[in-house]
Amino acid sequence: MNPIIINEEKCIGCELCAKDCPSSYLYIENGKAHTKTGGCLECGHCYAICPQGAIRLLNYDCKDEAAVPMTELPSDTLLAAMKSRRTVRQFTDQAVEPEKIQKILEAGRYSPTGGNSQNVSYTILGSRQNEAEAICIDLFRKGTSLPRRSKAFAERFNITDNFFFKGAPLVILVSSRSLVDGGLASSYMELMAESLGLGVLYSGFFVMCTRISRKLRKLIRLPKGHKVVTCMVIGYPAVKYHRIVPRKPLQSRTL
Repeated sequence: MNPIIINEEKCIGCELCAKDCPSSYLYIENGKAHTKTGGCLECGHCYAICPQGAIRLLNYDCKDEAAVPMTELPSDTLLAAMKSRRTVRQFTDQAVEPEKIQKILEAGRYSPTGGNSQNVSYTILGSRQNEAEAICIDLFRKGTSLPRRSKAFAERFNITDNFFFKGAPLVILVSSRSLVDGGLASSYMELMAESLGLGVLYSGFFVMCTRISRKLRKLIRLPKGHKVVTCMVIGYPAVKYHRIVPRKPLQSRTL
């Protein structure tokens, strides 16, 4: 089925959609836009660029929301905020409001994916959060299944009952077939969470546990073919940072 619907009465044949289509799915003939028989990525570039609103995506809810360019955000302020972010490991017990959770998920949903696959899934541990953490705690305390380097690292710490999630009220697992797609989604989500006054910890040890524990994988019930890319521990920070931490010199090359 053709995923693109073109309103020929509105179409003015400006060619913007055809020129911007990454798969050459659209073409102009007799002053109107037309579609080929296959190859549409459903990326939405044609929908976004059409000045007349003549294009609709069949399988999507098209709300005609106006695009907001990133230039609306002061670049110096944005950069300073990005440089100021800190990994948070101390959280209050205040619950994250449902509307804020929805905004974080929505940010992930709109992140770019390769070939517009949109193949990223989000699992909120919710009532299973304590059980999932307990499985990981048991793995780390026994240490028998851990890779050598991780085992040596774990031995340096006191593995408390909230070692993985730090008592935070919200844990979201981002999973995908693609590490890049899942990573980009997580980055979008973190920026949104920070803008909402929340702190984020990426629990890499939990991700490792999903690789080695069949019991944990059964508990979290990932979509078929997916792997956990990130484990995002989210909550209201119980700590405040006052200055930007310096970084090593920039490593950049021009070839």
